[in-house]
Amino acid sequence: MWYNRVMGVNELSKSYLRDFCVYLEVERNFSQHTIRAYNSDILAYLIWLGETPAASVNHAKVKEYLLFIQKFNYSKTSLSRKISAIRTFYRYLYRERVVESNPINSIHSPKKSKSLPKFLSGGEIEQILNNIKIDTPAGYRNRAILELLYATGMRVSELSNLNFENLNLEENEITVFGKGSKERIVLVSNRAKDFLEKYIKFARNMVTERPGELKSDGTSPVFINKTGFRLQPQTIRMVLKEIVHKIELPKVVTPHVFRHSFATKLLEKGADLRVVQELLGHASISNTQIYTHVSTERLKMVYDKTHPRA
Repeated sequence: MWYNRVMGVNELSKSYLRDFCVYLEVERNFSQHTIRAYNSDILAYLIWLGETPAASVNHAKVKEYLLFIQKFNYSKTSLSRKISAIRTFYRYLYRERVVESNPINSIHSPKKSKSLPKFLSGGEIEQILNNIKIDTPAGYRNRAILELLYATGMRVSELSNLNFENLNLEENEITVFGKGSKERIVLVSNRAKDFLEKYIKFARNMVTERPGELKSDGTSPVFINKTGFRLQPQTIRMVLKEIVHKIELPKVVTPHVFRHSFATKLLEKGADLRVVQELLGHASISNTQIYTHVSTERLKMVYDKTHPRA
């Protein structure tokens, strides 16, 4: 790996980091995105340590490092992730009996300031969807993607990773693999299903410049780019950004905002919180409860605008 060439870092510590990343992938089923972030955070820590072995560090040394990185004005979220990465790294070293105790155990992550998730109204969603040009194969693919994101609440990475074996459209179901490779079933509306089926039947083999080489067996990606390979999340983000810019919607809209909008709409319509948790793939109900605050805030706005005595 590239960090083998990083100079001034203890060689044994680098080998521990390599083994740690394998552990995260194989045993913990962490996503590649999370593994890269953890690797980057820990490598920065090892560079700061220099030739000092990570296994010989005590509580005071770790605290010194955390005081050092605070001067860079990281957000609370970034700082929490860096602390979590180092804590998980030392837990691994403790598990492997490399260290006798975790020097970061008593250090707490900064409390994150809770902000309500941003979401779109039904009218704004329709405005975005109706401004996607579907007169080209790629345009029809993009419409099917955004219809699916709003109908299912799945993450953009989950949608990008869909293969044909994950589709059970006769039952309006799709199997997705979320964080930590956790499997769940999401439900598909008839409207989104119709766009998806027509994309697969008519548009998919025209998206690519190499239709003769295109496969559609169980392990083949559902959504592809012009080279016939899996469509990446970043491309989907760019497509959405361009549409929002074109219609001059005064909001920052990402695929995750579609997910927030999906959850908010379900709760507004009276869906049970546990059902929404299951559909979103949240490990904890506390992650889902934030959407009840969104609904309450919206109720207050409607009340203030419409009640004669408000």
